[in-house]
Amino acid sequence: MRIVLIGYGKMGREIERLALSRGHEIVAKIDIDNASDLASLTSANADVAIEFSNPASAFDNIMTCIEKQIPVVCGTTGWLEKKQEVETATKTHQGTFFYASNYSIGVNLFFKLNKMLANLMAPQKEYDIYTNEIHHLEKKDSPSGTAITIAEGIIDAHAAKNKWVNNQIPSADEVAIWSQRESTKPGTHTVKYISKVDQIEITHEAYSREGFALGAVIAAEWVADKKGVLGMDDMLK
Repeated sequence: MRIVLIGYGKMGREIERLALSRGHEIVAKIDIDNASDLASLTSANADVAIEFSNPASAFDNIMTCIEKQIPVVCGTTGWLEKKQEVETATKTHQGTFFYASNYSIGVNLFFKLNKMLANLMAPQKEYDIYTNEIHHLEKKDSPSGTAITIAEGIIDAHAAKNKWVNNQIPSADEVAIWSQRESTKPGTHTVKYISKVDQIEITHEAYSREGFALGAVIAAEWVADKKGVLGMDDMLK
């Protein structure tokens, strides 16, 4: 499979290493120094693009791929206010757009566990909900896309919660996300239910970027012959 890497930081390099080890070819590495090169690529010389750039450039990168009929797998967060535009363009151009806030298989199982727990806890009014995310200092968006997915999962399953807030005291209908940035930590996400008498806690802690990168490569392999707006739930089915 011929892969275009969009974003060639630590994550891009880890994706490259794993893609090559699985027998794929990297036909282009697009980064800040050669961003204009993306415009010269077409579906004739690329089978899929994997986009891990930054919030400021992700939308334009994705739209370029969709318009050129290059399936795109995106893991960049912090730009989702424009996601509806991307989904509309995907349908208009009959393209392929795969998005996940986190490509780790373990995290996606954690998402399901989080919803199950929220559903069980919804009738227990004496428990306050607390979520926390810790990432490396280089992460530009806050809260993380994974933390938002976790909060939205709680909101979907817990009738008393309607929205999330970041780094502020929540009201009764809000889920609090507390975001921290520490050194080189790849990513830790915690959900706690706290009452006066006890506490229930679930945590996912990533030890390295390898799990995220492998999930992105697997998604690229899976999505190459598909059309539409897709995500990890579709792939894991």
